Amino acid sequence: MKICLVATFPPSGRQLNEYAYYIARELQANPEVELTILADELTNYDFATDKDGNPLPAAQQPELPGFNVIRCWKFGSVDTPIRLLQTIRRLKPDVVWYNLVYSSFATQERPFAAFAGLSAPALTRAAGFYTHITLHHILEHVDFSAAGVKFERLFRIGANVSTRALLKANSLSVFISGYHRTLRTKYSARNVLLSTHGTFGSSPTPPDFTKRGNPDKRILAIGHWGTYKRLETLMEAFPMVLEKVPNARLIVGGANHHTKVGYWESIRDAQPAGLPIEFRGYIPEEEIPELFGSTSIVAIPYDSATGSSGPAHQACEFGVPIVCADLPDFRAMVDDEDMAVRFYKPGNAVDLAEQLIAILQSQELEYTMAEQNFVAGLEMMIGNVVGNCLRWFMLQRCKRTLHRTDLRELSWPPDSVASQTADRQESGGAQQTADIGEM
Repeated sequence: MKICLVATFPPSGRQLNEYAYYIARELQANPEVELTILADELTNYDFATDKDGNPLPAAQQPELPGFNVIRCWKFGSVDTPIRLLQTIRRLKPDVVWYNLVYSSFATQERPFAAFAGLSAPALTRAAGFYTHITLHHILEHVDFSAAGVKFERLFRIGANVSTRALLKANSLSVFISGYHRTLRTKYSARNVLLSTHGTFGSSPTPPDFTKRGNPDKRILAIGHWGTYKRLETLMEAFPMVLEKVPNARLIVGGANHHTKVGYWESIRDAQPAGLPIEFRGYIPEEEIPELFGSTSIVAIPYDSATGSSGPAHQACEFGVPIVCADLPDFRAMVDDEDMAVRFYKPGNAVDLAEQLIAILQSQELEYTMAEQNFVAGLEMMIGNVVGNCLRWFMLQRCKRTLHRTDLRELSWPPDSVASQTADRQESGGAQQTADIGEM
């Protein structure tokens, strides 16, 4: 099966590039799949910085080995659907798989480029290619004010049109049951699948508790910072945690959101000297296992949510307790996937500190939550998620093949009838000739 994966892809620093990597890794390992990644062009990323706050230049970010990557579209360009279709027509894949959020192709400052990109799946299907979308959020569930969206009413109208365009794909999968219900009820969609986000490990290892609290109890916050993913509440809570747990240490990792250049650096510079807080910037993939493996708690200090949480699923992969803001999307994620999470009231630093302290002061609670999350992670490994998608694609291909066969069999007149009619016509013509000859 020939598959084109349309996505941001490492070493690109843009949203969802890590998730696309894990999809691609599983597809590449399948001998029945021929994978081509249609990725974004590389640029210098001012928002993705190292631990010293220095931007990661594109020239120093080589392509990942072992993948066939064609960088055929540009973030923020209205030409994206044209360039994608040109490449897709040349490759002639069996499936085109889009990995998307609504800002995958452009920010709100370039709405026409954003909509042009989001129309690409519908155009791909119209061109005759089976098209699937993994959609990480839907805008009906987004708190636009917390996300910093301007002209909210106009934006919601555009979001409605964009969602209807996305639903023109052959199939679309979401990770949260509430999203599935909204798309089926509001848009009457019948091509929407409920999937799971998945954990990324290919060979999960149970948590090694000897690496945790030895010597410090680490709290990890990781993400793309600056919009609704903010650090102020966590920074306010952490000194309260230190009063009760003197060997606590806070590690902040990840890039800035691409619209909030310099955000985490400004938070770092505002902290008093001497606090055990480490800002690491963008975390390379090879450092993730050690980082999570030595972490006692993953903190998710968001003001709002736009879908399932990648860091929460990484916490499950490595068996780490989670403390996160009490938001509807996260409640649904926890209920759907049986995670062990302690919630705090969004924006309430005292409540956040109390939840962190409760886990750090109770080894029994920490171990119980860690083990529950590890078990939950085993149930939703990314290999199973991708495998389910491949089985869906195969089922749809079989249905299309049977449909075409049925159409041929139902064509009128059928071959047998047409043959009998031709025989009768020949026989009748011969009889008429004989009759004429006898006259």
